[in-house]
Amino acid sequence: VVSDRFNMKHPEYQYLNLLKDILENGERKKVHNVDVGTKNVFGRQIRFDLSYGFPLLTTKKVFFRGIVHELLWFIKGDSNIKYLVDNNVHIWDEWGYKKYLEKMSRAAKNKILSMEQYLEKIKTDNKFAKVYGELGPVYGVQWRKWRTSDGRVVDQLQWAISRLKVKPERRHYIVSAWNPEFIYEMASSREKAQVLPPCHTFFHFYVAGDRLSCQLYQRSADMFLGVPFNIASYALLTLMVSHVTGYKPGEFVHTFGDAHVYENHIEQVKEQLKRKPRPFPKIKLNKKIKNIDDFKFEDIELIGYNPHPPIKGEVAVVGGFA
Repeated sequence: VVSDRFNMKHPEYQYLNLLKDILENGERKKVHNVDVGTKNVFGRQIRFDLSYGFPLLTTKKVFFRGIVHELLWFIKGDSNIKYLVDNNVHIWDEWGYKKYLEKMSRAAKNKILSMEQYLEKIKTDNKFAKVYGELGPVYGVQWRKWRTSDGRVVDQLQWAISRLKVKPERRHYIVSAWNPEFIYEMASSREKAQVLPPCHTFFHFYVAGDRLSCQLYQRSADMFLGVPFNIASYALLTLMVSHVTGYKPGEFVHTFGDAHVYENHIEQVKEQLKRKPRPFPKIKLNKKIKNIDDFKFEDIELIGYNPHPPIKGEVAVVGGFA
């Protein structure tokens, strides 16, 4: 399904059909670090023509404010959860708290804070946040501050944006989060992987005529909880990059490796499949913004979002990694 103009079907049916595919054809797997199993398929793709509307799913309400703040956090190249906590977005809290507990267990000096106390201190104590809110080389760091073996720092996102403006015909505008130095466990005395492997492995910009498109390869996809968030986040990134490079938005193409539904989400998925998609909303960006780093939350306006009610599901894997 591409858009109504081609087959009179709403683009959201691509996502719903993939959920149905997983329920009907998925192979049951046991996840290594959780008690809940999954149903999995491998190698799927959906695509959204961004001129049709902004693909924020309507068959359940999606947390748009969190999407915007997390994306702005990535674009900043930030690795500290303070920005998110200050803006009441708690997507990465568990990872920050986990690292805090690891540091405290090594130090074994002070009383360990509860999660609530930890978050309050992140908000109110900048020195504490600088030490204990740090996540390490997560997405934004790899996008904007990729460190090379010879000591350079590569800003992949800004490089792609600057080159898209002058050489749109080139085919190598890829931004990668897959940095082997921080992923693989080496057979040596060195500390094991500093971060778990990123689910959003890389994204690729493409220009055809006056339209800019983006394709994301996602190696592991939690289709019920994570993917609605991911679709909107990278579609928004495509709109923002189109805006600052002067192109019209083209397509967001979402390619999946392992696409799965956790078994404790199956009933929620069945409920969502009963719902009929509603018209997609629109996004309005501040016309005055010329640089990707200048976007703030208030520069991004969501218009006409009328979704079905939320459907809750328990997070099976902390941070969305598996």
